[in-house]
Amino acid sequence: MSLDQPPTGRFVDREHRFPVRVYFEDTDLSGVAYHANYLRWMERARSDMLRLAGIDQRAAHEAGEGAYAVAELAIKYRAPARLDDALVVVSRLIEVRPASCRIHQRVMRGDDSLSAAEVVAAFVAPSGRPRRQPADWIKAFAPLVWAD
Repeated sequence: MSLDQPPTGRFVDREHRFPVRVYFEDTDLSGVAYHANYLRWMERARSDMLRLAGIDQRAAHEAGEGAYAVAELAIKYRAPARLDDALVVVSRLIEVRPASCRIHQRVMRGDDSLSAAEVVAAFVAPSGRPRRQPADWIKAFAPLVWAD
C-alpha cells in the first residue's frame, strides 16, 4: 500500500475494523467529539467494508442500477470520544435481504465501546424506490454474515 493512500480497514474473520482519529474539526469547544461525527465515521466504515467485500457502489450508481440509502438507524452513545483519540469502527453484517442489509456498528476506543448502532441500508433505484440489490453482491455478502 502506498503511503499516499487514505486509511483503509480490514476484515478480522467476518468483522470489519476501520481506524479513525478524532481531529480538532470533529470536536466542540470542550474537546468532545460532536455526536453527528459518529455517523460520519460509521458511514466511512460501511463504505470501506463494501469496497473490501468486492462491492463497487460507484459502478452500480454510474450504471443507473441504484445505490444504498440508510432506511433505519438506531444509535446509543455510551461515552465521549475526545480530541486525538484513536478509534476503531467495528462493523458486523447481521442480515442480508433481497433489497437491504442490516449492519451492527460500534465505535471503540481500545476495549471501551463509545457508541453502538444498528443500520438498515436499503438498495434503491435512481427513482428512490427500493429494488433488489445485485445478485453478485448478495453472494459476496454470504460469507460475511455474522451468525450469533
